[in-house]
Amino acid sequence: MKKDKKDIKKVVLAYSGGLDTSIIIPWLKENYNNCEVVAVSGDVGQGTELDGLEEKAIKTGASKLYVLDLKKDYVENYIWPCLKADAKYEDYLLGTSHARPCIAAALAEIAKKENADAICHGCTGKGNDQVRFELTLKALAPDMAIIAPWREWSIKSRDEEIDYAEAHNIPLKINRETNYSKDKNLWHLSHEGLDLEKPSLEPQYNKPGFLELGVSPEQAPDTPTYVTIHFEKGIPTAVDGKEMGSVELVEHLNKLGGANGIGLLDIVENRLVGMKSRGVYETPGGAILYK
Repeated sequence: MKKDKKDIKKVVLAYSGGLDTSIIIPWLKENYNNCEVVAVSGDVGQGTELDGLEEKAIKTGASKLYVLDLKKDYVENYIWPCLKADAKYEDYLLGTSHARPCIAAALAEIAKKENADAICHGCTGKGNDQVRFELTLKALAPDMAIIAPWREWSIKSRDEEIDYAEAHNIPLKINRETNYSKDKNLWHLSHEGLDLEKPSLEPQYNKPGFLELGVSPEQAPDTPTYVTIHFEKGIPTAVDGKEMGSVELVEHLNKLGGANGIGLLDIVENRLVGMKSRGVYETPGGAILYK
């Protein structure tokens, strides 16, 4: 739905505290009549990325921050149905793609509760994420306006975003040299940008700090690890005879797979909007479950 800019007084923002959403709060206030910004973070297992988020959101101009624990919902209502269907996209096991609708559904709920005029997200105008977020929002909150700063502002790159952040005294956890675009959740970690933009360069799997969920095959042990998984109606319920809840089971298999160098994917994939994109994915537990 298209609303007149001047009618937008309250915006619910999908907030991760990363580079994009950190600068969106002041940008929204500058460009949408100093509107109230309610930040919402969906916890789908990104771990320490949520530390200190409330203080940061309020310091940069948000009126409040909701942190919603969506982990169980994410695993049981998004990951398990995809696992049962053996759903994948060009060998990619859907880490970011099934987390986005889960987060967007929660955003729609909060936007209605807060009587907001619009929902804002930090997805770029060139990728899949804008489609994942917006189709979900249009289905669940059809009367809500959607603001996508990347389709409006004059900022052209992550470097220019860092310039904007520095000019507005916004603290960042990254610097220009380690500025991979990453998306982390309970299921996976994706890496894009920097040297990966050149398809001829191989990923720096052995460089300390590049991989976060596990080790490279060279650094993995040379002795095999055996694992037995019990499934009921297509859903894993126990590992090596020990019954586990859904979230615990994924976390357990991530550790086990990661330690053995399992679940690395380096792919040049087709984006929904017609571009190609290079991504490196770590999905250790997911790779075991799909196998």
